Amino acid sequence: MIAPGRERFRALALVLPLLVFILITFIAPLATMLVRSVHDPVVADALPATLASLDGWDGEGLPDEAAYEAIARELVQAREDRTLGQVAGRVNRVQSGLRSVFTRSARSLRDVTEGPWRDALEEIDEAWADPATWHAIRATGQRFTGRHYLNAVDMQRLPDGSVARQPEERRIYLPLLWRTLVVSAVITLLCLLLGYPVAHLIAHAPERRANLLLALVLVPFWTSLLVRTTAWIVLLQTQGVVNDLLVSIGLVGDDGRLAMIYNMTGTIIAMTHVLLPFMVLPLYSVMRAIPGQYMNAAASLGARPAQAFLRVYWPQTLPGVGAGSLLVFILAIGYYITPALVGGSSGQLISNMVAYHMQTSLNWGLAAALGGILLAGVLALYLLYDRLVGIERLSLG
Repeated sequence: MIAPGRERFRALALVLPLLVFILITFIAPLATMLVRSVHDPVVADALPATLASLDGWDGEGLPDEAAYEAIARELVQAREDRTLGQVAGRVNRVQSGLRSVFTRSARSLRDVTEGPWRDALEEIDEAWADPATWHAIRATGQRFTGRHYLNAVDMQRLPDGSVARQPEERRIYLPLLWRTLVVSAVITLLCLLLGYPVAHLIAHAPERRANLLLALVLVPFWTSLLVRTTAWIVLLQTQGVVNDLLVSIGLVGDDGRLAMIYNMTGTIIAMTHVLLPFMVLPLYSVMRAIPGQYMNAAASLGARPAQAFLRVYWPQTLPGVGAGSLLVFILAIGYYITPALVGGSSGQLISNMVAYHMQTSLNWGLAAALGGILLAGVLALYLLYDRLVGIERLSLG
């Protein structure tokens, strides 16, 4: 007989590879993202003496000569250590224009060996006589900061420590986040309206026909996402198949072809097609378990078809509706490839901005903050569903 302790150890050994896999591929990247969204030590590591000299600065006027000497020496050292670009880039995110100020100052200070340092720096660039430059240095010198999350919701911290909205021309993330939520909700609703009758048809069809219909639903899973998206470009472009069909049947004129690609229309159509199976499959798995006698019993008791559906059939399919809606909405929030290919400038979602900061601007802290906000939104949606419907009623098949 196997001892209980040995039995538990054996069970742990069996699940250990799965735990390690989840830790490496999911928990560790997620934790890294959340840490990066609040931890940015680049400026603090490169300019420690400058930040120490700014500790006694009250923020009014300009700092003393010691701060100018410290920044002059540390800029030259950062240039030699090849970290100047990273430092200048981070300060530039708070106060635009300082990247060139930092690089030009570091280059000009190579041959300067003695002060007065304030005069030397102001002679190189007048930005050193502006208190906003020093506020930007002190703001980016914090190792742990909520600056990225403030930027992600179009807010900023002022020199006096208060929080205010960004200037109107820089408010881009909240409108983009709102657009993402609205588009995801619209796609979820479209998938439900299209997927519900399809799932009902498959669930109540003869077995041979049901298998064929189910295979057709699964075709998108067997096709590359890139191929599916490119196919919609061919179909929806101005000279594409759909517009040619509309012109041929006389619904639109040849000079009035519809713009259905590289805008929000293209994004919604393509994403609805891609995500439709995630709605159909949970609905189908629930519907096929509902006995057909229930609707017959409702009809025999005098219920009209609409009444029988609303009071008997629809409530029993709610677990599938909830599962499919959650799947589609969560996937739609984070979709990137489809909006990038068919959305144009007006059809981009928040995921495209995350990709931009990861690949182009290299502002990984802001990208991580945007990802953290999306994660919080998904968790809030999950908790709301659990409170209103009950997660135990969710069915994926």
